[in-house]
Amino acid sequence: MSIAPNFMVIPVFISGIIKFGERIWILRYTSSEHFRDSMLRKPDAGPNYARYMEEYGSKEREGFKVSSGPVIAVPTEGDTSYAAARDDTDQTFLLEKALYFYETFRQLCVDLILSFEDILNSQSFFQNISCEKAFEVIEIELGFMYDVFYTKAVVIYSFVHGFLGRFSLCCISLRCISFISIISTFVAFLITEKQAYSTVDVIITYVLFAGAIVLELYAAILLLCSDWTSVWLNKHKNRVVPLLCRAISSIQSTKEKRWSNTMAQYGLIRFCLRDKPAKCSFIQKGFCIYEILEKHRYKYSKNVPPELKKLIFDLSLEKSMRASNFKACKELCACRGDQVLKHANFLDPISNENRKTLEESVEVEFDQSILLWHIATDLCYYSDKNANSASFNGTNCKASKLLSDYMLYLLVMCPSMLPNGIGLIRFRDTCAEANEFFKGRKSISDVNKACTRLLQVKTNIPPSEVKGDRSKSVLFDACRFAKCLQSLTRENSENDKKWELMSHVWVEMLSYAANQCRWNLHGQQLR
Repeated sequence: MSIAPNFMVIPVFISGIIKFGERIWILRYTSSEHFRDSMLRKPDAGPNYARYMEEYGSKEREGFKVSSGPVIAVPTEGDTSYAAARDDTDQTFLLEKALYFYETFRQLCVDLILSFEDILNSQSFFQNISCEKAFEVIEIELGFMYDVFYTKAVVIYSFVHGFLGRFSLCCISLRCISFISIISTFVAFLITEKQAYSTVDVIITYVLFAGAIVLELYAAILLLCSDWTSVWLNKHKNRVVPLLCRAISSIQSTKEKRWSNTMAQYGLIRFCLRDKPAKCSFIQKGFCIYEILEKHRYKYSKNVPPELKKLIFDLSLEKSMRASNFKACKELCACRGDQVLKHANFLDPISNENRKTLEESVEVEFDQSILLWHIATDLCYYSDKNANSASFNGTNCKASKLLSDYMLYLLVMCPSMLPNGIGLIRFRDTCAEANEFFKGRKSISDVNKACTRLLQVKTNIPPSEVKGDRSKSVLFDACRFAKCLQSLTRENSENDKKWELMSHVWVEMLSYAANQCRWNLHGQQLR
């Protein structure tokens, strides 16, 4: 009776070795050095220069008139063949393109550069696909990145495109051995006499076996439901594949979404009003975590409406149409609102003072620009709400509000994702000035009333002339800027144009922030 349990330890030990072997391999493969080396192409020495010169000299000695000209590069065009051959609603095609873009753009994750052909292929694809399918492709692509960065996908899904060759089959075999080892040990334990063991020990053993089997089955289900498996099945068509696809699709119907379809929000005025008092604040202060929890308490999320996705997609598409070369790409990526103001034709009749104020709002430091536009957006938003403006329920107004609160969330909660600056200092100073303003006016109880009172403050004299450079607050600079934006309505009699301008500036700021953020910080947000 004592020998049988000792023998049962061997399969469990084998399973444990396999699991730890997986972990060791993953840690090795996903290290920055190995990950970078795996994406480097084979060394290319180019044409044989020495042989060329030998032939060149030989022809000259024979009396031939020989000359050498520059190499003519073949013009590169984006691959648009899919547009006529495939339907953009084909899920199989979207998976294939997402995997292709993942393998292309993962080079950016190790500080490699893309070829101009890669850029053209990407532009060509997104210029010929709908907004909904474009976001779906990006969701799948980010899912592949998440799997590689934070899961065992490097080992488990290595069979998909065979980048590890025979090792991929070895991985599947080892996982099968691990599962069989656990099952065989469990069966052996069932038929073994257990009178010599206490009931508690037997129950604990059953629980451990049940947990191990459930985890193995769950891993198998995740493997079958993954996008990697779908890609592999699409590449290996046969009679069995359609049956497998139908079975997998029935399981995938209960699978969670790839993306929550929400975006974080943060409001400066709402934070200053403290309309969500802390519970047990004395305990939080005792553990020195009050300030940390206070910031998180005013963070919330909202669903991303399809209209906002379309706005971002359309403006990005418009930019890509103008990016004909590397120089144009770099110039467009460096824009953070100035291009929108430059091409806004309806700004022609406005006064020089207002035009100067608008231009300065996107020329200052980026964190200052975010705070100015965020507060101004709130002031204009609630002003139009109180005036029952028709544009208040428009797409551009809602998009501006969502993007404004999201960009402030990045500034406050994820400052490392934005360009270097003193954003947190400006935010704290602005909050201090706002708190001082609200403290002396007890009637202010909500954001709407706060915005109304702020707009009533006269700002004929620039705040910098009164405060100097001691405080970095931009509260009343933003009030002054909000009045400038409101004046666009009076001078043009088109409120919709004002919100169109603001939404386009916010999209350009969002694009600029995304472009300036390093890849590892983007990757951390996938968790």
